Amino acid sequence: MAARASLETIEDFLVQKRIAMVGVSRQSKDFSVMLFDELCRRGYDMVPVNPNANEIRGGRCFARLQDVHPPVDGAILMTSPAASETVVRDCAEADIRRVWMYRAGGQGAVSAKAVEFCRANGIEVVPGECPFMFLPRAGFHRLHGLIRKIAGSYPHRDHSAAA
Repeated sequence: MAARASLETIEDFLVQKRIAMVGVSRQSKDFSVMLFDELCRRGYDMVPVNPNANEIRGGRCFARLQDVHPPVDGAILMTSPAASETVVRDCAEADIRRVWMYRAGGQGAVSAKAVEFCRANGIEVVPGECPFMFLPRAGFHRLHGLIRKIAGSYPHRDHSAAA
């Protein structure tokens, strides 16, 4: 599996305010909708992208990243790994330089080929992780992050950049 993102890459992604969520569900109880709504509540300008929906959560839904105007600063992928391989190419075409491939359990949106494509094309990538774990005051999700810190599997700062 691809190397983890540094904590700096994660923090840089979360500083962006206009973010596309690719693969956000039309089903209101889906986890992707819960994350979408939470990011909206926290002040993010979330843009839904789903080729099978015209509207999500009362806002226009775009079929492809290339159709989003004004452009976004990053994209969270809530897709299958196979779809992620196509979506990262869409990101490159739309000049999106930050991608987060969601994963909580299982493989999530992470694809080794998609991660490799991002890195080869100058796109900062978070290959896995749940954004909730890195948001302040996120309840259980922050507890999950603490457990991962204790276990040594939490993302670390990249100290090589300072060398």
